[in-house]
Amino acid sequence: MANQPVDHGKRRFLIAATTTVGGIGAGAVAVPFVSSMLPSERAKAAGAPVEVDVSKIEPGAMITEEWRGKPVWIINLTKEMSATLNKHNDLLTDPGCDVTSQQPSYCKNATRSIKPGLVVVVGICTHLGCSPSPKLQAGGDMGAAWAGGFFCPCHGSKFDLVGRVYKGSPAPTNLVVPPYKYLSDSMLLIGDDSKGVA
Repeated sequence: MANQPVDHGKRRFLIAATTTVGGIGAGAVAVPFVSSMLPSERAKAAGAPVEVDVSKIEPGAMITEEWRGKPVWIINLTKEMSATLNKHNDLLTDPGCDVTSQQPSYCKNATRSIKPGLVVVVGICTHLGCSPSPKLQAGGDMGAAWAGGFFCPCHGSKFDLVGRVYKGSPAPTNLVVPPYKYLSDSMLLIGDDSKGVA
């Protein structure tokens, strides 16, 4: 056996086959390994801006969207709701929205919004991070003097329809208005307020 001639064609075939199978195996191991280091779709979406079609929100209604793991409330105020906003300024801690960290500068107005009838606020109480309950309609179980807004059942903080905090509430500041802009009359982009897009 020691004197048998070497079949070089067979040897080249075996080397090529072994190299091919080894390369495929290495690729099969490398793809999941490299993929595991990339951020998941959920992680990418957690910080990404969120587009919302606001044309479907009925007057007097509210929808909730998620942005960065937080609930964002979008409220379509009726004319009656908007008319109540300036009637209780003396009952509010910061009616003029002077704490600038609570809203972008373009929302430092009576409705804390770009468009007066459409309010956008983060639905997390500024006291201890609970989620207040919407009590949008006047009166009801909140009493005859209630003009509509939000009530945090955890510690009793009260906010008006645009998220301004009432005096005497444990919450120290108004609800936060996230950065946002309009892509069109009906499309809102939460999480991005850069200029240049109409």
